[in-house]
Amino acid sequence: MTISMYKASVPIFVQFLTSLSVWLDKAAAYAEVKKIDPTVLLNTRLFPDMFPLARQVRAATDHAINACGRLAGVELPTFANTEASFPELEERVAKTIEFIKAIKPAQIDGSEDKEITMKFASGERKFSGQSLLLNFCLPNFYFHATTAYDILRQSGVELGKRDFMGTPPQL
Repeated sequence: MTISMYKASVPIFVQFLTSLSVWLDKAAAYAEVKKIDPTVLLNTRLFPDMFPLARQVRAATDHAINACGRLAGVELPTFANTEASFPELEERVAKTIEFIKAIKPAQIDGSEDKEITMKFASGERKFSGQSLLLNFCLPNFYFHATTAYDILRQSGVELGKRDFMGTPPQL
């Protein structure tokens, strides 16, 4: 039995981006209650050579957009990448979810062997649709989302596994 590229991408990204939005809401409330300057949380890192929370959120949204948009062959939305507050990051997540939900199964299904070229600072890299999704975008998405979760959790925001997992969307 095969699984569709759509089912392996859109619902997964929507589920975890929705969870990410909840984490950001809880972090903003936590900062307010504890009288912590929100920029402290937004600039917190797990280790000095890792990205801070705000950049982790940006990276997670970027990987979701890249996977779904490139598989579907649609124009990718762009963001300023200057989000410096919880409301700005939540807006970015909401716009990412909106973009992804607008993609239909027929736009993604059958893209397993589609050749996709991405440009990086180190040069171009070619992927099949399947390798882009399964070996690049999903692992990177989970890494950055998990790191955002971990930053908030280690900062004292009350999050648990149910917050991480969220609820699968009915798409």
